[in-house]
This record gives sequence, C-alpha cells and structure tokens, in this order.
Amino acid sequence: MFIDKARFKLTAGRGGNGVVAWRREKFIPKGGPSGGDGGNGGSIYFETDAQVVSLQSFRNRRFINAQNGAPGSSNSKKGKTGQDLILKIPCGTLIKDAQSGEVLFDLTAPEERHLFCLGGKGGKGNERFKSPTNQAPNTCTPGKEGEIKEVELELKLIADVGLIGMPNAGKSSLMTQLTYVKVKIGAYPFTTLHPNLGYIHRKNTSRILVADIPGILEGAHADKGLGLAFLRHIERTSALVFVIDISGLEGRDPLNDFQVLQDELRAYDPQLLEKPFVVALNKTDIEEATDHIERFRTKFSIPIFPISALHNQGLDSLKEAIHHLLNA
Repeated sequence: MFIDKARFKLTAGRGGNGVVAWRREKFIPKGGPSGGDGGNGGSIYFETDAQVVSLQSFRNRRFINAQNGAPGSSNSKKGKTGQDLILKIPCGTLIKDAQSGEVLFDLTAPEERHLFCLGGKGGKGNERFKSPTNQAPNTCTPGKEGEIKEVELELKLIADVGLIGMPNAGKSSLMTQLTYVKVKIGAYPFTTLHPNLGYIHRKNTSRILVADIPGILEGAHADKGLGLAFLRHIERTSALVFVIDISGLEGRDPLNDFQVLQDELRAYDPQLLEKPFVVALNKTDIEEATDHIERFRTKFSIPIFPISALHNQGLDSLKEAIHHLLNA
C-alpha cells in the first residue's frame, strides 16, 4: 500500500541513572566511592533513502521510542549508551511539527540525515562528587529524559515525469507500456488510488522515473475526488505528460478535458503550468478519435502525440519527446 502521510510521537531514550557504590576490595581499607555514570539515551534521526518510495513503514505506528541508556554500576563502570534510532524516509519528505504544521525539514537529496530528538544525558555516579572536602559522597543523579516530539510526515514524490489525466484516460495502461510495471487497469473511474512509480529504461542505460498520478476531476484543487491528496505529488516532477482520452466515447469532450486539467493545476499552483509538457492523445485505435485529433491540433498549438497505449502504438515517439523535455 502506498502511504504518503503519517503522524506519530517520537520519544528519545532516557539517560540511565548514576549509582552510589563503594570499592570493597581486599587490602584496600579505604576504597572510596566507585559509582559509575549512567549511559546517554539513544537519539532519533531521520535519513532519506532512495530505495524507500513511501511511508509504508510508519503505517499504524503511533509511538516510536529510542533505546534508554543503562544505569551505571560499581567499579566506576559507565552504563551502556542507548542505541540511536535512524528512521528511513523517502526523498521528498516534509517533516512537520504536528501541532503547528510548521515545516521543520524538507529532505530531497538521498542520504540526508538530521537529528530530530536528542537522547537524555546519563546521570552522575557518586564517584563524580568526590572532593578533598567530601571523600565519601553518598549522592548520585538520575538520568535526563529524552526529547519528545509529535511529528507529521508528508511525502511529495520526486519524479522526472508525471502522467496527468482525467479518470479513465488510460494513464495506467500507458504506465504499464512505458515502464513494464504492472499497474491495476480497469474500465471504471479511479482505478488508480495511489501514485505508481516506474522507470523508462533507455538504450544508453539511463533511466527516467515516471509517476502515474491518480485521475483528476474538475474541482480537484478544492479537494473534490482524490483532490489535494495527489495534486501535491505533481509539484516536484520535472516535466508533465497530459494523457487525454481522444476517443470521446465516454461523453466527454477531449478538448474540454485538457482545459479542465490546466485550470485545476493553475488553481492549485500556477507554477505547475510553467513545467515543460507534452500531450499524449490516447485511444487513437478507436475510430471516433480521428476527428477529435484534428480539432485538438486546430485549437492548441502545442506538442501532441497520438498514441494507443492498449496497442503500443506511437510510444517510441512519446518516449523520445519525454527525453527531450528533460534535457532541453
């Protein structure tokens, strides 16, 4: 399951207590204090990992705790330090304060690591309190509590290309043909309920990461349909491919579909329309598509690519166009 939001409470490890102890060894009549310090509690870090694509590992987790430090012991032995906890997250994750919504970190590069909750310091054993005027201190201190924070994670996918279209435009079929990733396909709206990711592999061994964004309806910017839940994933794509059902068989006007998609992106964030894009006119294998293609060419002076994802027609030209978009 693709998870792109998570909220939970983080608690760093508590420091171990210092202890009171005395040296009691044969032939040493005045052993003195020997209570060791407690170990520091484990800290919590966030680290981006290019192999992690969603927040699935945080699903149903409400409390995450780092390891506590161990108490000190006799013979001046310090307690074991609690193990740090490193939480792996996808590139493109926003880390927010759960209460205020303030963005604390925006992690986009692989292997970025940030300390988030500092572990508590260990307490002092009685050996620490020995002085010329206090040869036998009977005092120790407890370990400090680790930091506690409530956090919200929000993932915005980082992809080279985003496939944008209305429900049933054929994005999932196109995704399958371009990337060979098996995507759920069905003749009903919202077959895709979460973004799918896959790579276009080129002959020069380079790869293009493609995100199939779930269908967008008119009013998506106001959270209609799947709305805001997936519009945000378009923000960090480098280029866009508008996938239009050019057949018109479902009673929709393909020209109007394209206009609606542009209007929704503009209403959500006008900068999205500044991204380079091409238009894939899908389902050209259907006879009614021919007239709509000519109408589209007449009204819009933009790069268009008639394709049939179902029959793998026109996809080589589309792949080349995508490559040029990213290298322009």
